[in-house]
Order: sequence, then C-alpha cells, then structure tokens
Amino acid sequence: MITSRTTAHDGSMAAHGHPRAAARDDGVTAIQVSSADASPPRPSRAPRFEHVALTSVFGDPLNARTWSGAPKNVADGLRRLGITVHGIHPQLGTAGKLQVAAGNLVTGRGRPISGEQLLRSELSRRRLATQIAQAASRLGVGHVLHTGTLDLPAVDLRQGVKHYLYCDHSWALAQPHHIEAARYPRKALDAYERLERQALSGLEHIFTFGAYVRDNLIEHYGVRPDRVTAVGSGMGRIAPFFGDKDYARPSLLFVAKHYFRAKGGVLLLDAFQRAQAMRPDLRLTIVGDPHSRASVPQNPAVTFHTQLPWETLQRLYHEATLLVQPMLNDPWGQVYLEAQVSRTPVLGLRRHGLPEIVGGGRYGFLVDDADPGLLADAILDALADPARLARMATEGQQHALASYSWDAVAERIAFP
Repeated sequence: MITSRTTAHDGSMAAHGHPRAAARDDGVTAIQVSSADASPPRPSRAPRFEHVALTSVFGDPLNARTWSGAPKNVADGLRRLGITVHGIHPQLGTAGKLQVAAGNLVTGRGRPISGEQLLRSELSRRRLATQIAQAASRLGVGHVLHTGTLDLPAVDLRQGVKHYLYCDHSWALAQPHHIEAARYPRKALDAYERLERQALSGLEHIFTFGAYVRDNLIEHYGVRPDRVTAVGSGMGRIAPFFGDKDYARPSLLFVAKHYFRAKGGVLLLDAFQRAQAMRPDLRLTIVGDPHSRASVPQNPAVTFHTQLPWETLQRLYHEATLLVQPMLNDPWGQVYLEAQVSRTPVLGLRRHGLPEIVGGGRYGFLVDDADPGLLADAILDALADPARLARMATEGQQHALASYSWDAVAERIAFP
C-alpha cells in the first residue's frame, strides 16, 4: 500500500496558524499550511522543479518520525520556497516480504536476518520502484526525490520522469563497519554492490549530507562530479543552549533511541568502566529504548532513561559536558549536531560524517578505532582540560548554527 500526501503552499489558514487537512476525491490528502510560516527569499534563478514527490521506504516522508524527520524537514524547506511536495511511502507488506525472503533463499543470497537485508534485495527494489512510478503517474508528478537508494533504480525514466537522490551514505561506505555484513553470503554482498551502482545510474542529480559521501560516489561509483552536490543537513529539535555550564563536572551523555549496540552503547560501557577506575567521579547518563536496559550493568555512576519527555531530553543535552557517542556505522548523526548546539563537545569514532561535523577535531574528539581502551583514554584526555572543553563547546555551537539549516538544504536541492 502507498500512502501519499501533498504539502501545498496555497495560503489557506487554519486556526492559530496550524496546518489542517482537506480530503480529496483521488485519495490524496492535501495539507494546507498557514501562510504565516516564515519563508526565506526565493532565489531569482529557475528551480529544478515546482512540484516534486518525496519518497521514503521507512515511513511517510511527511511525518516527523520518519528517518529522524529528515524527509519532512526537506519537504518543509521546499514548501517555504513555494514548491509543492507530495509524499510517497512504498511498502512491501507482509506477503511481499515473504516473497522477497523466499526469492533470496532460492537465488542463494541466504535467509534474511534483518529488514534491511530484505530491502536491499533486487526484487524488493523493483517492487518499491514500481509503486513509486505508479504513484508519481497518478499524482501527475514529473520529478521524484528519493531519500535513499532502496527504492531505486527508477523504472519510469523512459516516460520522462526525472529522479533525484538525497542520501547520507553508500553501500561501499557502510559495508566495512556493518555489524551484520559478515553474516551475509558473498552472493548477497556482490548483489548489493551491483544494485547500488544501478540505483545511482539514471539519476538527474544526487545530493549528499556530507562531502565524504560525495567523494565516495565519485571515486568508487564513478558518478560524474557535476552530478553530485554535498548539501549538508539541518538540525533536530534541540534548542541552542547559551546558559552557564561547568566543564569541570565530568557529566557524560549517550543517546540511542534504538540500535544500542550499533550506536556504540556496549563499546561505551566497557570504556566507561575502564575510565571510571582512573576517575571515580565520572558520571554517565544513557538514554535508550526499553530493550537496551538489559545491556546496562548496575553501576551507581550510570543513570539509564527511556521514553523521556522532550523537555527532559533537551535538559540532559544542555547539562552534559561531553557527548560520548562512538557510533559504529552511523553515516551522519543528528545527535552530534544536537550536542553541538547545546554547547556539549562530541567524542566519537574517526569514521563517516563525524570528522566533517567536528572540523577534523576542532570541535570534538576523534578516536581512531572502536577499541574500549582507546575510548577510555580519549574520555580521560577530553575531561582533563575543562578550559579546552569550554572553548570547543562555544566554537562548535557557532559552527553548527552557521553551517546546518534545512532551509539551506532545500534551496541547494531545488535551485542549481
């Protein structure tokens, strides 16, 4: 089943300036948004499109819960530029997942051990791409912006539909640190690489979160440099913090609303125990999902929270003096930016987007390997100089506020 909604900039207002929904005969819901919303000046040059369909395989792209809100934030930014945005969520459904799983077994690609493995398969991609083509045709849309490659390659290029991609990673970047890749059959791994190449072909333009992803697409996948642009990302909902903070207080924070192990939770707990032996005053606050609690040992210096109200989570960001987030394979990480705007320096692994976000170490600390001993040493070193932490915090906040904006991302996508 496909869910599809339209964000229309038509000036219709609801009470108190909030969006309101209007039903249409064709089953598409039109979200009429208040014209009171602040809109950036529209560039004078011609846009790539005036109407675009935004896709996500992980949920309704116009819902703030989908993919950390990135698709919705892009949609909102495009709307503020006067562009109409439709949301398409292609889905396999239970029967489709069973068929894809059976197909993987028959073709020697193994029994799927994760939902991602299903989505990376050729049959899944083809079905999702077909759903998108059908929805775009029904909506009369000639431009489709994908938020990942799992619903590509496109199947309607011959009909003149132009496809774009906004992505934070590539399979070539993800595989070396993927916690499940070692369990995938060789035939499956080869297929994922081939399908990634096919997904990137035929695209009108590619937009990446980080410059490192752009470099990989050019160097590894042979994408022409003029077809890929690093546009960055915006930030999450955590408000900037400008109040007083005592950086001599060793208050560590780790946030993983899911995938506790992949986010570095197990690695951090090992490192924290080692560091605490050297500094008994260390304190660690963990925000995780209910399933993660079993992974956290009893330790009076460790506080575990789950399902926090937003105001409480924001307060934890603002109170922390160091975010320790050794994520094993996250390509970008909104949590890093949320810490930076809270004037909380970041400590993590020297991989993927973090070196770019912290300016190569200017606004945070980078650990070369996912080793608990190295991580413990880095924690102790970071906390040993409170004045350095305070300086990093101020400069990191200034960098984040000046560099990351969803309105800027939307303008870079919409206007060549």
